[in-house]
Amino acid sequence: MRNIWILNGAIWMFLFSGLLLHADEVVDLAAAAGSVAIYKTDSPPVIDGKLDDPVWQKATRFDNFITFKPDYGKLTSEKTAVLMTYDREYIYFAFDCQDSEPSKIKAAMAKRDGIDMDDWIGVVLDTFGDQQGGYLFEVNPLGIQMDGRLDSDGNGNASFDTIWESKGRINSRGYSAEMAVPFKSLRYPFKKKIIMGLLVSRFIGRKSEQTSFPALSPEGGAIMSQAQKIELNDVKFERPVEFIPALTYDQGSTHSDGEMKSTGKNTDFSLTGKVGLTSNLTLDAAYNPDFSQVETDAGQIDVNLRYSIYYSEKRPFFLEGMENFAFATAMEANTVGAIVYTRTIVDPLLGLKLTGKIGSHNVLSGIFSLDEYPGDLAAEAGDSELAGRNASFSILRYKRQMGKDNYVGGFFTNRSFAGESNSVGGIDGRWRLNNTSYFEYSLFKSFSRVMAAAESNQGHSLGLRYNFSNRHWNVDLGFFDLSKDFRIDTGYVTRTGITMAPALFMYTFYPKSKFIQKIDAFWWSYHLLDKPSDLFETYNHLVLRLNMPRQSQVRFDAILGNEVFADRRFSLSGWRVRGYTQVIKQLYLEGGLRRSNRIYYDLESPFQGRGVTADLYLLFQPFDKLSTSVGISYYDFIRSSDGEKIYDYTIWRSRTTFQVNRFLFFRGIIEYNNYWKRLSADLLASFTYIPGTVIYLGYGSINEKIRWQDDGYVAADDYLQTRKSFFFKASYLWRF
Repeated sequence: MRNIWILNGAIWMFLFSGLLLHADEVVDLAAAAGSVAIYKTDSPPVIDGKLDDPVWQKATRFDNFITFKPDYGKLTSEKTAVLMTYDREYIYFAFDCQDSEPSKIKAAMAKRDGIDMDDWIGVVLDTFGDQQGGYLFEVNPLGIQMDGRLDSDGNGNASFDTIWESKGRINSRGYSAEMAVPFKSLRYPFKKKIIMGLLVSRFIGRKSEQTSFPALSPEGGAIMSQAQKIELNDVKFERPVEFIPALTYDQGSTHSDGEMKSTGKNTDFSLTGKVGLTSNLTLDAAYNPDFSQVETDAGQIDVNLRYSIYYSEKRPFFLEGMENFAFATAMEANTVGAIVYTRTIVDPLLGLKLTGKIGSHNVLSGIFSLDEYPGDLAAEAGDSELAGRNASFSILRYKRQMGKDNYVGGFFTNRSFAGESNSVGGIDGRWRLNNTSYFEYSLFKSFSRVMAAAESNQGHSLGLRYNFSNRHWNVDLGFFDLSKDFRIDTGYVTRTGITMAPALFMYTFYPKSKFIQKIDAFWWSYHLLDKPSDLFETYNHLVLRLNMPRQSQVRFDAILGNEVFADRRFSLSGWRVRGYTQVIKQLYLEGGLRRSNRIYYDLESPFQGRGVTADLYLLFQPFDKLSTSVGISYYDFIRSSDGEKIYDYTIWRSRTTFQVNRFLFFRGIIEYNNYWKRLSADLLASFTYIPGTVIYLGYGSINEKIRWQDDGYVAADDYLQTRKSFFFKASYLWRF
């Protein structure tokens, strides 16, 4: 342990010296790269999807788009132009997207953030010009919006939602679209002259072609460091102040003691607020918030698991700004999946969140919350001493940006409940070695105390990562060491007590073929020491991946590996085939088949097995307002010693949505789980005018193959409705 903290100190000294040397690098880079002054207007355009406003004749124009998917640096198959202007309150974009076959343009009348299967055009605004990330705004040809955040590597996160205007129209030449983004919806440095970074990208689904302005190169460094610098002057700063009062009503019934009984009616009022402390820093607060999810999580295989299932966060309060809590060395093999996993906060009474920047280099993010769930759970269990007590969460994240995508950062997290506590502190960072490679590190220390123990348990997690990538090669190497007692109650960790070295070596071919656009051949592996058993395990994944038009891909996998569990080594070897394609504009198909060895995870008597995993997903959109999908997942387990089938597990899920317009939709979901003999149905009507101003009306029910007999429930051939619920939610955004 002493050696780890010596390494910690050495890393801090190295990065601090780099901070002093490069403290002004962001400003220097912006000036050196040169910037384009954007035309400022006194006559803003009407956002109607038409490009006939006089201002567009004078606006700044960019039209030299170049491909970066499936290959870099090629001429585009269709012409694209973006026009840009602004006034003191808004920044405006117009897009002229020509298409030689307008009838093949893919666009659906979808809900907000639901356009990933369509053709689209979008911009990324690096409002601070610091090359660390940016705001993402996209529209499909019908003007349906998607917004989010993009990190320095170009990885998107659609959890960010804000207010802006858009319209789109399909025409005889392709399609056109317009956007108006208020500065009030952005965070940016409040200066007389603002230097931002701009990226524009267009996607044509049937060609699997993605183009950009400016041109992107794998030898050019991080994505955001290749953005076009733009200059804006005399922008008006309006301090954003928002309040969202909300009303939630629900009532439900549960089958108990042989009859359906009401679980009561509940009406809740809540208030969420946001205030811009500066143009860079925002404080969010919520009291008695409704953090309930509008849609239930899709069913997953939940038997024979070594660790808990990871469910994505869907609650709006936590979603915004979550990209700030990402940490370095978060590669696929790292068993530390998240330092901040907000679904550990189950039922908050109070929430506070701080996100933004202090000065030009310092990023600060924090969450404080009181969770009523542990106390309520204790009350249900009859524990009067713990009933009504809340768990407290305190999370703090700091990053010091040092030019390009370099940074040094730190975390502190704490969860406390009834005398038990878990605290984690540590550092992480990235150092770009050159345009094609970077180094990352993370080092965390945990302190955990339980009521029955006089002393706290301590643990550590160390992560190192090196990445190299160019047009043909992608090499990703890591090293991770986690002690057995490492624990993060605010995060998500799948395995501790290991030392691991993962590696990826991928080579990409670009054949001169219209059918196969790109071929990826790679070896992904890890080699691991399981410390409690002192046994080694290895996992090797050989993959051939073929990329084709129509958003199509086929991959073939060979797996050779094993896993240590309960002080024994078991085989995981097998094979897999997987593919997906947009067959025609109205039909998308995805599926896979895997046969491999596997483990029965029983600590007392584990055993070797084998099994098949298969899934099929079909999405049908007969016209732009209607979509229906069917998904099937199958998983079985056969004991190797005698060939006995221990279980098989199938989930069927059907989802149908009728999108009346961009604001209103009706949705029905039916899911059948054959393992638990459970049939569930969810109906939802949703109206979203703008983020924050919404109305939801929903009904859900669960039916199970059971019946009441004497003093208990037993298996049956017919379905019995065991649960039903109705809910209504309305909220309204007041923005000042």
